[in-house]
Amino acid sequence: MLFLEMRTKVWLTEDGKPIIGAGKVKLLKAIDEERSLRKACSKLDISYKHAWLILKKMNERVGHEVVTTIRGGKGQGTFLTDYGKQLISEYEDSRSFVDITFGDETSLENISFKLSAHNKLSGRIVGIDKGNIVSKVKVEIDPDVLTSIITSEALERLDVQEGDEVFATIKSTEVVLSKADGKAGMKNGKLDEGE
Repeated sequence: MLFLEMRTKVWLTEDGKPIIGAGKVKLLKAIDEERSLRKACSKLDISYKHAWLILKKMNERVGHEVVTTIRGGKGQGTFLTDYGKQLISEYEDSRSFVDITFGDETSLENISFKLSAHNKLSGRIVGIDKGNIVSKVKVEIDPDVLTSIITSEALERLDVQEGDEVFATIKSTEVVLSKADGKAGMKNGKLDEGE
C-alpha cells in the first residue's frame, strides 16, 4: 500500500519574483550566528560567490540592504540589518501559519469545492492583517473563509479593504487575489513559491 503525505513550501515574492525562502533564511541565520559571510558559507557548504550573489539579488529585489559588513577593528564582521531580521520574522510567521493551517486535518475537508489547475472564486474580504512585509487577507467564500498571504506592497497596489468583493484565483502553488471591480485580473497580488 502506498502512503502519500502532503508537503508545502513557502517563500515570499514580489511581482512573481522570489525574495526569500527556506534556503535564504538558512543563509541569513548562519550569517547572524557566525557574524561572517565566509564562515556562514563554510557552515552551509556553499561557495562564497554563490552566497554573495544571493544577497546581492535579495538587496536589489527588496530595495534594502539585508546585511551590512564592518571592516577592521574588534567589531568587524557581517551582520543582519533590521530589515534582514524582519524578513526572517515575516517568513517564519508565514511558514508557521501554513504549517498550522495544513496541520489541521479539517482545514482541507471544509473546502467545499473541487480544486483544479485554476479556480476563480468570488468572495468578500472579512479581515486584513497587515504586516510590514507580508499581509494576510481573509476572504469569505461561503460557507468557508480562505486566507491569502501576500506581500504588503501587493496589498497596497490592490487597494482593497474589508467588505470589498474580490476574486480568489487558486492555482496549484499560489492563491492570487484580484479586485472584483468588473475588470478581473487588472490588479493582482500574490504570494508565490520560489527559492
